[in-house]
Amino acid sequence: MHKILIVEDDVALSRGLVDNFKAEGFDVVSTDSGSIGLELALDDGPSIALLDIMLPEVNGLEICQAIRAEGLEYPVVMLTAKGQESDIVRGLEMGADDYLTKPFSIRELIARVRVLMRRHGSRGEGLISFGECEIDLASQVLRKGGEEVKLTQKEYKLLEFFLRREGKALTRKSIMNQVWGSSILVTQRSVDRCVTTLRAKIEEEPSKPVHIKTIRDVGYRFEKE
Repeated sequence: MHKILIVEDDVALSRGLVDNFKAEGFDVVSTDSGSIGLELALDDGPSIALLDIMLPEVNGLEICQAIRAEGLEYPVVMLTAKGQESDIVRGLEMGADDYLTKPFSIRELIARVRVLMRRHGSRGEGLISFGECEIDLASQVLRKGGEEVKLTQKEYKLLEFFLRREGKALTRKSIMNQVWGSSILVTQRSVDRCVTTLRAKIEEEPSKPVHIKTIRDVGYRFEKE
């Protein structure tokens, strides 16, 4: 059974999250205290954590930072209020996997959590399918509808980066750093241009992408379906 840690100081929201995740079969641990949440995050061995950013004593960003500093790799989802765009970016740069802005649909949150858990539990190499596409990570060959699709080196690296982080919200800066490295000639616009050319090769309707979704003011998220 997956254990989910919920650190949220809104009593009504916390109760709703606890009840819904229990109904979905999760082992739920919850607290409204940032300091207790920090202890549980580091010592209680959760499978995934939901962290409110605005918490008393220790905030969600600090908890996320401590989780990653300890080398713990389980998924972290930030729960944010409107107007916290800068905190969202900070959280993602600190190692958070995704975020939802309040008010949000609990059904959407549960779906996001399941995607992250599936991605986190899938570490193997081999064939990965999405839509009409199939990519062989060993041979670095992409096929769409059975036909090989030619990718540039950067397009392949970008696609692989997305695939290994399915369901995760990714900032343009993090994509740039991981795919392009430290080249001073690269800007975040380079990321957008490469996304555009990659979409043209893998999406049925590039103007209405199903797989590479744009996250306003943040970056992108890759979804298989």
